[in-house]
Amino acid sequence: MNTVLTRLYFTLIGIFLAAPIVVVAGVSVNAKQSLNFPPQGFSLSWYGAIFTDPGWRAALFASVILALCAAALAVAIALPLAWFLWRRLAPWAQVFQLLGIAPFTLPPVITALGLLTFWAATGFYGQPWTAVISHAIFFVTLPLVTLSLGFSAIDRSLVEAAATMGADDRTIFRTIVLPLIAPYLVSGYAFAFVLSLNEYIVAYMTVGFVMETLPIKIFNALRYGYTPVMASVTILFVAVAAIIFGLVARFGDLPKLLGANADDRS
Repeated sequence: MNTVLTRLYFTLIGIFLAAPIVVVAGVSVNAKQSLNFPPQGFSLSWYGAIFTDPGWRAALFASVILALCAAALAVAIALPLAWFLWRRLAPWAQVFQLLGIAPFTLPPVITALGLLTFWAATGFYGQPWTAVISHAIFFVTLPLVTLSLGFSAIDRSLVEAAATMGADDRTIFRTIVLPLIAPYLVSGYAFAFVLSLNEYIVAYMTVGFVMETLPIKIFNALRYGYTPVMASVTILFVAVAAIIFGLVARFGDLPKLLGANADDRS
């Protein structure tokens, strides 16, 4: 009886969570230019509009470039920081880890206001590259956490043995550390990329309308009416996230990358 109730409970939870996606997916294939559900007819033309319409295509290109650059910068910041925290066991070193985690733990609007104030004070507000730096700072927590997990899984005796054989820090990092943390590095990049691709408020408050990403484009388009293209973009976001996280789960240990202990799962 308890098993049946448990299955029923999780089935209802699954339906509740999937219902909005099902509705949006239905709207995205509507034959008419309206947000009706159930859909009136069937058409994939709204998905094509993302790539054929100049406005939506430009927004898609801006979002992808922003996410690629921001994720790369976030990893570039997190990697040496995680390496330093792993090599230096001093208590004061944890201050840097807290600084790396802080931007993501604060409400996004607080971080966005802080970045807006900073870029306005320095005179760079509205420059496209400020959105890249802002997203990198905001999402640096993700690669920092995954890389910290990767470093913590390394057997320090391997590093000590290499040092005993005369290898310097650069050689140790290139030949031993980097291959071991590669899955964590890739997963950290993937997480930062997906969230940067979907982020709205930080991008909006740092570049305004100078660089129109897809989330900003969606909100701007609301002023001119509702079209199924918005629903198509939403499903595209969900599909990209599912594919990327699916690849991470397929080629890596996703629970471990998310911080689960192997002993706890056994």
